[in-house]
Amino acid sequence: MIWTIIIGFIAGLLARAIKPGNDAMGWIMTIILGIAGALVGGFLAGVIGISADGGFMRLAFSVIGAVILLFVYELLTSKTSA
Repeated sequence: MIWTIIIGFIAGLLARAIKPGNDAMGWIMTIILGIAGALVGGFLAGVIGISADGGFMRLAFSVIGAVILLFVYELLTSKTSA
């Protein structure tokens, strides 16, 4: 459980550093972003047929999933101006 939180935090930080824009969120939301990104990334790896069971590949797909979630979050929370 602790390892999941640490990897989630690292993946969330990397995703926020990679994606441009202002993503104002605290460290708890960054951890949740990273953990959710790991779920999305694991799903994508399974769809593609790549094994992301551990090490660098797990972190890489976690970051990719977290970046995707950041883009989705931005789309859902963006306000349209008339």
